Amino acid sequence: MKSQCRVTLTPVSPCISVPNFPGQEQAGCAERMSAHNMTWISYPSKSLASTSLEEIEAFIASQNVISRLMHCYIAFFVPTGLIAGVCILVIFIKNYVQNKAMEHLDQLLLHFTISNITMILLSFTVISRPDYTRVTHLACSVLSFLFNFSYFSSQHSLVLMLLKLLLKRFPPRTALSTVTQRPILCVGCVLLCAFCLALTEAVLVGTDNYHLETDCQLDPLFAWPEYEIVKFTFGFGIPSFLQILSFIALLAKEAPAEAPALQQHIRTYLAVFIISVTTFTCRLFYNIMILFRTTLKLQKSIGTPKDELVMNIAEIVLFSESCASLVLIFCLHKPCKDRILQVIRSCRRTPSTTSHLDIPVMPTSREVMSQ
Repeated sequence: MKSQCRVTLTPVSPCISVPNFPGQEQAGCAERMSAHNMTWISYPSKSLASTSLEEIEAFIASQNVISRLMHCYIAFFVPTGLIAGVCILVIFIKNYVQNKAMEHLDQLLLHFTISNITMILLSFTVISRPDYTRVTHLACSVLSFLFNFSYFSSQHSLVLMLLKLLLKRFPPRTALSTVTQRPILCVGCVLLCAFCLALTEAVLVGTDNYHLETDCQLDPLFAWPEYEIVKFTFGFGIPSFLQILSFIALLAKEAPAEAPALQQHIRTYLAVFIISVTTFTCRLFYNIMILFRTTLKLQKSIGTPKDELVMNIAEIVLFSESCASLVLIFCLHKPCKDRILQVIRSCRRTPSTTSHLDIPVMPTSREVMSQ
């Protein structure tokens, strides 16, 4: 008689428990799964449970502030930023057609301009504030991916511009100078890095309930806490540290004798330096707010209407910074400034020679009769 053996297959849980410590492992698994469960989260304005008159008045006031800021941004900043961005693109393309070449810094500025124009176009999602755009989770993840791709691209290209200006004042004798002499390679590295980071952020948004509608921000509220941490680290922390190092080296290090004076160097590339300061200031405010939102998620709290108000202000400040950066490039960058002055001179120029029309004088009837 042959013995028959039965093999029973049991489903394996996502968290494998260790036989010696089953309780601890299962508790850790439950904690990780609960940290990624974002079904409980909502905006304070959508779940106002208090009937207190003071809280209702505070809620209405915060909604009015958000609405007015949104109208101000859409009415003034968006048209100004888009017009400046389009003019910058036209100037760079026209200069390239005329000269059959483009300076390395202009190529990085062109990439920076396109990234900021994309961010401005995506910022039209705030047009429904104080309410939020209603789309599916999948569509919100796609919008978030495009926004993060533009955000990382602009931030990293700004770091490259500062590095380029630093190396112009302190020419290196290493392979780094060879790399910086190839701006197409630099832009390609920035795009690849931005794509990988944006893809990582898209994964951290989560894939649950992708077909259901939700209130969407470009940095989704329902994203995992790791989403904000990754964005702060690679989209602000590391780039800002490199920017600060560049400024310190530029101001503190002694330049070689053949290098131009520091004031002349700053005056020549004034647009890049001012953009670096404004970008750091505005994005610092925004990144502090998304980190604060992460702490609320970890505490299983949705916050207050005041927290939601400050987060909306930080988001509009971030988009306004994109518009302001394009205006600064258009007004302060030398090729753009030269083109503006050329247009103004052509408009004010008067023709050197004026052509007068010779109008024949017809004789009167009395003169005709006398003849």
